[in-house]
Amino acid sequence: MVTNATSRAPGVSIQGLGLLVATGVMWGLNWPLVKHLLGVLPPFSVRAASGLIGTAIVLAIALARRESLMPPRGQWGRLCLAAALNVTAWMALTTLSLLWLRASETTILAYTLPIWAAILAWPLLGERPTLGRSAGLVLGLAGIVLLVAHSTPGEADLTARLPGVALALAAAMLFALGTVLAKRAPVAMPPTALVAWQTGLGLLPLLLLWQLLEQPDFAGLGVADWAALAYGGALAFGLAYVTWFAALRRLPASIATIGSLLAPVVGVLASVAMLGDPFGLREIGALVLTLGGVALATFAR
Repeated sequence: MVTNATSRAPGVSIQGLGLLVATGVMWGLNWPLVKHLLGVLPPFSVRAASGLIGTAIVLAIALARRESLMPPRGQWGRLCLAAALNVTAWMALTTLSLLWLRASETTILAYTLPIWAAILAWPLLGERPTLGRSAGLVLGLAGIVLLVAHSTPGEADLTARLPGVALALAAAMLFALGTVLAKRAPVAMPPTALVAWQTGLGLLPLLLLWQLLEQPDFAGLGVADWAALAYGGALAFGLAYVTWFAALRRLPASIATIGSLLAPVVGVLASVAMLGDPFGLREIGALVLTLGGVALATFAR
């Protein structure tokens, strides 16, 4: 996920809604696919390989649109910080989290980021928390507790899963920090070019870790593994960002943000269907509480 300021459309566009749904589905489906790939490839290799594919696609689209690719003078620091928070930290930490947690659990925890953004907006932007946003925080935390505090039969207890929980929440908090900082001091670039720069710069540490720490066996991948890797790069990492910004140009910001909550719902349901993740009252309650908290933290006044 990469953020940037965009113009707001005056009304609801059917085309914009279609693009929004496509974005949520592409992002959501990628969570169980990444979990699957971690069974055949080490974590940094998974993200770096798919990231290279996605960055190449986004860069090609930016060039086709003839967007200016050169960042404005004096904004390299902002760009590198955004890449570190929105790409490097997000991709590395959520992927590592999947080594301890089910894909559905990591998905729910990762998408608590609007809650942390609402909290960080107070010291960084001077946006004091309202009663509604405070209620959103309480709901979101209740969802987290419900999700992680109880273990189903055959599942590791909280102590064993705690590293995954901490990594997923750290990813959400750091991405939220990147979002708030981008609002405070945005990088003045066209959206597709900005995504290309952020993903390209953000991938560099992942590529380095891949080369230093891992020895992936790409030759041993099956057809389904290659398809999952290609999907993560071409769609979830590439095309989804293009459709996201296209949706933002056609929809009010409030509609677009609500629609983005489709991604964790799709991620959870896809994890149930593809990986056999449990989906009982605990998971349903955690999802409802967390997304309810996110909605309140985002829209409450």
